[in-house]
Amino acid sequence: MSKHHHYKTTIQWTGNKGTGTNNYRSYERSHTIAVDHKAIIEASSDPAFRGDKTKHNPEDLFLSSLSSCHMLWYLHFCSEAGIIVIDYIDHATGIMEETATGSGHFSEVTLNPTVTITEKSMIERAKELHFKANEFCFIANSVNFPVKHIPTVLIKSI
Repeated sequence: MSKHHHYKTTIQWTGNKGTGTNNYRSYERSHTIAVDHKAIIEASSDPAFRGDKTKHNPEDLFLSSLSSCHMLWYLHFCSEAGIIVIDYIDHATGIMEETATGSGHFSEVTLNPTVTITEKSMIERAKELHFKANEFCFIANSVNFPVKHIPTVLIKSI
């Protein structure tokens, strides 16, 4: 029996400068992303598409979702394997290809997690668990391109 999880979000355009979408340059791409009981995210489009560079854009959030989902599964599997993670940071990168028609798609995402653990003997297992996390990550399982991983594991006693 499969489980279904339902999600809701409200996207509201806030970029009407008085004339609506009268022309391509007459409106801002600003909008809010609201989920019940959570902080509102102010967003826009990428600056390459007339967006506000000080706000999150869908591409930033997409990349962040992949990285965050991977991290949460990874920490879960480390805790089950007895690997004590004391720090985790990922400098994820992604490439979106714009087509001649103006549409586009992500063609590549690379996660670059640096994980600090407490036991030197667990380094190889800690690296291997990134592959398992990728297999379980809901977001990675929803994209049509491979999500690459270049993990680094450091050791620090607590």
